[in-house]
Amino acid sequence: MATLVLDNGAYNAKIGYSHANVSVIPNCQFRSKTARLKTFTANQLDEIKDPSGLFYILPFQKGYLVNWDVQRQVWDYLFGKEMYQVDFVDTNIIITEPYFNFSSIQESMNEILFEEYQFQAVLRVNAGALSAHRYFRDNPSELCCIIVDSGYSFTHIVPYCRSKKKKEAIIRINVGGKLLTNHLKEIISYRQLHVMDETHVINQVKEDVCYVSQDFYKDMDIAKLKGEENTVMVDYVLPDFSTIKKGFCKPREEMVLSGKYKTGEQTLRLTNERFAVPEILFHPSDIGIQEMGIPEAIVYSIQNLPEEMQPHFFKNIVLTGGNTLFPGFRDRVYSEVRCLTPTDYDVSVVLPENPITYSWEGGKLISENDDFEDMVVTREDYEEHGHNICEEKFDI
Repeated sequence: MATLVLDNGAYNAKIGYSHANVSVIPNCQFRSKTARLKTFTANQLDEIKDPSGLFYILPFQKGYLVNWDVQRQVWDYLFGKEMYQVDFVDTNIIITEPYFNFSSIQESMNEILFEEYQFQAVLRVNAGALSAHRYFRDNPSELCCIIVDSGYSFTHIVPYCRSKKKKEAIIRINVGGKLLTNHLKEIISYRQLHVMDETHVINQVKEDVCYVSQDFYKDMDIAKLKGEENTVMVDYVLPDFSTIKKGFCKPREEMVLSGKYKTGEQTLRLTNERFAVPEILFHPSDIGIQEMGIPEAIVYSIQNLPEEMQPHFFKNIVLTGGNTLFPGFRDRVYSEVRCLTPTDYDVSVVLPENPITYSWEGGKLISENDDFEDMVVTREDYEEHGHNICEEKFDI
């Protein structure tokens, strides 16, 4: 029996057989401005000649799977002959879903996986549970960990004790990568160049130049300086998709500090945007979202738990998800949690080598467990008991 592990995120799907490697594939469809009628699915993105003004069609809205037609087409493509050539009769699937998912979405998912695709067995699980499993496997002496999963739609903070999640202390912050990209688009459009349609390009800008400031006000002062002293300022060369396929930062020595560039390329000059955008993860109130930032929420979540468990959580904070890749993210979370925590507790913040595929690797480990067969719902179970058996078996 092969097992397919699919960490079905709102931005990327992390997919692969448990005995092979993982691929990270956009979980959406695209239309390009030039070829309006043709729809590109998942990693056909690379075939688009001119990705400016890309139109995204996403299966997820606000973190929940609502657009089944798109999701079906993406899955058909992933499971089909071009990608994984899944033989459904001989395959189990581990698939992730968000916390507190709606039961109507769960029912649709069961129906599609069992009745349309006819997988032999399904395990539906939160991505954080897979991350926690991986962490406990790497650190067998630990009993508790708190998973900070900062993804596309929102950031979840979830304490796990012996692989069981503590429901009463789960916190969701409605700030994710999508909001950061949109905010950066608005700032750039307001200050220099209209880029509201260029989600794809600006997302790349965000990944290339943004970082998390260790001292916001100090960086703000540097960003106001003129000329050479302004170490925050970068010039980002935008792609024109004919000669420049992908945007990049101008090397420091080539920057023209005053006046225009002689070459014809289009550049963005970014200063305080570089750290002000990721700052939203730490202070959502900066843009009027009345919620806690990540470090505050971690401490708040841990304080909701029994006192004797708290020190164990503080020394096992695990960061996963795409936003944790901002330079300086881990250090900032550590220093702020440290400030908010009693001095007699140890604080340790772990950033795995690849935070995006961390939970996928957890799924791979679960599929190799001896008790994996007791965790799944088989097709016979489903045909006999329907949706109820899934509700009983999956700890969602």
